[in-house]
This record gives sequence, C-alpha cells and structure tokens, in this order.
Amino acid sequence: MLTKEQVVARNNVTIVGSGEKTLMLAHGFGCDQQMWRHLIPHLKERYTLVLFDYVGSGQSQISAFSESRYRALEGYAKDVTEICQALNLTQVHLIGHSVSGTIGLLASIAHPELFASQVMICPSPCFLNMPPDYYGGFECADIEELLGLMDRNYIGWANYLAPLVMGLENSELLTSELSDSFCSTDPVVAKAFAKATFFSDYRHLLPQAKHEALLLQSQQDSLASPDVGHYMHAHMPGSTLRLLASEGHCLHMTHPELVAQEINTWLRD
Repeated sequence: MLTKEQVVARNNVTIVGSGEKTLMLAHGFGCDQQMWRHLIPHLKERYTLVLFDYVGSGQSQISAFSESRYRALEGYAKDVTEICQALNLTQVHLIGHSVSGTIGLLASIAHPELFASQVMICPSPCFLNMPPDYYGGFECADIEELLGLMDRNYIGWANYLAPLVMGLENSELLTSELSDSFCSTDPVVAKAFAKATFFSDYRHLLPQAKHEALLLQSQQDSLASPDVGHYMHAHMPGSTLRLLASEGHCLHMTHPELVAQEINTWLRD
C-alpha cells in the first residue's frame, strides 16, 4: 500500500483552487496535466482542481511504469482511484479527455463511492469500426500502421497524429504543443498506452455506468465522431449529450470557455 506522499510523487499530483466541489482532471493519451492549462483559469476560482500525470506521462515517476499493469486501461483507472484514496477524496467530479472518459468509467464502476459524476470530453469507448452497428473511426489495419510508424519514425508519428487530433482548422501553435507532448513521452510507454487505447473495446461497460455523465462531442472530430457520442448516449443510463459547434478532439484546449460553460451548467444543475 503506497503512502499519500508516494502516490502524489508517482503521479505528480497538483491541487489548484479551494472550491467546495472537487474536479479531477484526467488527461488523454500522449498528453499530461499541462494540457489543461487553457481550461484551469476558467474553473479554479469556483472549484478545487486535482491534476495529475498518468504513470509514464509528463512529470510522473517513469520508474513506476509496469507494462503488465498498463497494458490495459484498468491500470490507468487504478492510478485514478489510488489518487482519490490517497487524498481522501469523495464525491469527485471526474473530467476526462478522450480515453480518460473510459478510464473514468472503469474507476467509477469499480469504486462508485469515490465519485459524483463524470464529464467526458470527446470520449470513445472503442476507436475501432465494429460493423454493422458501430463505427469508431478506424480499421484495425489503420491502428497497426500507426503503431508501426511509432517504431519506424517516432517524431514523424507525432507530427502526423497531432494535426489529426487537434483539427486542421485549429491553431498551429496548439498542434505544435500537442506534437511536442507526444514526442516528450517515452516511446515504450507511449506504445503501451496507444495499444491499450486504440485496440480496446469497452462498449459493454456503458450500461453499467453508476453516475450521471455529461458527454461533450465536437461536430467534427477525426477520432470520435458525433455518431460515437450518440451511441454512448443511447447506451449509458443517466447520460447527457452535448454536440458542440467545434472541430477537433481537444475541446479543452481549442474551446476552453465553451467547455467551462458546459461544466458550470452541468454542476449547477
């Protein structure tokens, strides 16, 4: 059993603000807590914000990385619950970007007593196409090729993926920031997280959701189309879907004011 100090150091936990409600901000694949810096100014005066890096990301302790633990998203969900337990947090509103929507769902199903609700920003329970009833956006061969590019040309992989994720119409500065984040992640860790993210299928967990959830989807998103949002909403009890007039997979970076407004309305209601 890790101590509070060990968990805080392992996941580089940062706490901002002192509001009554606690929001845990969980970053997506290839990112770290710095990606929330555009959203934080809109939330920190109202809420207590708990930020962290998954093991292997950002300023976390890379020595704590274990391929056996992090070969599946359940390992990342353990990071979330262990942080909550170490800090004695309950009634947490988990704000998860992309794959962290699923990670948060795993954590909240395993430990419902720790959480109050979820806000999922551009979530997807499965990035693979599963015809005839589900289209996650990618064929298996597409993901295999992407992982192959990671092995052959890691920087090239980052430079290819970043604009696809950010959206071609959004800021080149933000795209460059995302590419740099991809490049700063250890390749071994990044590949393990990529496999856990893009080859997984957690659609079966959607009906098991134990908390209300707000789903924020872009009208144009190469990684999680509006159809994915509609699928999740149809299969998740207590979910609310908001399709936003935006492009890209990183709404918290490209449209922080809009995301903050949706979060404030959700938590107020």
